[in-house]
Amino acid sequence: MNNTYQSFIGLEVHIHLLTRSKVFCGCRSAFGDEPNTNVCPVCMGYPGALPALNIEALRMGFLAAKALNCRIPEKTWFDRKQYFYPDMPKNYQITQFASPLGMEGYIDIEGKTASGAEKNKRIRIKECHLEEDSGKMVHKGNVSLLDYNRAGVPLLEIVTEPDFENGEEAEIFLQQLRRMVRYLEICDGNMEEGSLRADANVSVNFHGKGLGKKVELKNLNSSRFVRLGLNYEIARHIQVLDAGNEVIQETRLWNEKQNETVPMRRKENAHDYRCFPEPDIPVFVPDAEFLQSVNDLLVELPAQRMKRLQNEYALSAEQADLVCAEKEEADYFEAAVSEAAASGLEKTDAAARIANYLLTDVMHMLNRGGLSQKELSVFSLTPRRLAYIAAAFSAGRLSSKNAKEALELCAAENREPEEIIRERGWHLISDPAVIAAAVNEVCEEEAGVLEEARSTDNPKRRQSLASFLAGKVLKKTGGAADPKIVRGQIEKVILFTVR
Repeated sequence: MNNTYQSFIGLEVHIHLLTRSKVFCGCRSAFGDEPNTNVCPVCMGYPGALPALNIEALRMGFLAAKALNCRIPEKTWFDRKQYFYPDMPKNYQITQFASPLGMEGYIDIEGKTASGAEKNKRIRIKECHLEEDSGKMVHKGNVSLLDYNRAGVPLLEIVTEPDFENGEEAEIFLQQLRRMVRYLEICDGNMEEGSLRADANVSVNFHGKGLGKKVELKNLNSSRFVRLGLNYEIARHIQVLDAGNEVIQETRLWNEKQNETVPMRRKENAHDYRCFPEPDIPVFVPDAEFLQSVNDLLVELPAQRMKRLQNEYALSAEQADLVCAEKEEADYFEAAVSEAAASGLEKTDAAARIANYLLTDVMHMLNRGGLSQKELSVFSLTPRRLAYIAAAFSAGRLSSKNAKEALELCAAENREPEEIIRERGWHLISDPAVIAAAVNEVCEEEAGVLEEARSTDNPKRRQSLASFLAGKVLKKTGGAADPKIVRGQIEKVILFTVR
């Protein structure tokens, strides 16, 4: 970025909480249902209908606040935020304006930018507050349709301080936050469906002059678009300031087809929403039992788990990041390593082999079957089965080729690897005499190849011919011969008469 200027970015992230019902009524909270089927007098704003607070939504909100290192208040309450909009049938929104359930927190972002640069930074969390979502407007030609299924769905808004300097930092933050709420099982983090969405406030000013004129980017539905949109805006602001002009305070949208932001509306002054305490919902004072129930739901968060896996299992940062993509994946990995170690495999060796199988073969099988990492807990290739195959290969009882086939068959047939290996005769042949007999047969059948390998002065050619002969031996033994012993015997036969 031009050193003349300084950029400031703050995010407002909205997450749909994974409650079965809405936040102030008993209507079903679900994405994709038929329009206007999950509605009632409360979420439709009928006169006389009274809200009732969903305690699970409140518990999830407090859980997120704890995970974000927020200060938890002694009491919290709801307010009415007055405004008219077609998708808000009450003409006000129930939210937490004056008493957020979490304040003054932080999250340490760690990761790589799109260019591969390392980024480590503490981002301050201004507040977390619980509110109800609005409905959805669908525009078709000259007609606007309204779906109120989403009206009243519990929404947790996480507001950061303007601590980001560019789109890359914001992207890392969103990716880390998404992983965190999925670990806590309070949100599915699906940005495409809108269950996690972000608005961004960005301003650029001369260094040391503080915040500039603010522009808001609305409804960014992917972390990539957040990065692209913010970087575009920073460059646009600098271009305006370099020309001696003033940035217009407004709301803009990201146009993904044209890779640019476009104006949505002017926003010169803050709206006066005339907020006042919601009279139909009493003040909530979290007692010791409630706070303990929140603490009981806390889990080891992904950032901490990644560091532990690196230290405890000697995984690389990249491996730990991939293994911790989902909580279920990390749980599966640790369970398999524990099983392999219990069978006698050294812990770090077990971790390396399990990570390799998990991140390649297992992920391939899941993708091919249309499954996600979150479904590993019900996957037929259980941690114990994977551990058995890894230990068998490590101990020299199973070839690499047959180990991969055993993985496939365990998953496809939901059978124990011991049974599959015994049935197919895959136990590795490590008897030197048995392997020598196969080597001799191949050397007789491929006498010409053997003679060329013995007579060539080209080391690379000799190695290539040795690999060809070793492959023939493995084929003759049905892949059951120990490849290391085969290769060693082939090389001895060749080198015995090399001129």
